[in-house]
Amino acid sequence: MTQSTSIKELRANLAQIANAAESGTVFEVYRRSKPSFKIVPIDTPLENEWETVVDFTKGNDSNGLNIDTALEMLK
Repeated sequence: MTQSTSIKELRANLAQIANAAESGTVFEVYRRSKPSFKIVPIDTPLENEWETVVDFTKGNDSNGLNIDTALEMLK
């Protein structure tokens, strides 16, 4: 669940917002009527986390992939 709050409300209600975030609530914090940042529970996966595209440690030999094989995998 996502809730919106302002910087002013965040300052005034930090303990309550922290408790709610620990319980799973996500907060979008607004500054001057524009979204500024999010407060999320620590174990929430982020939208832009890194995704493994090619794992260069897994290949046909114990030394990983050679450059030609890696380039083929990226095509």
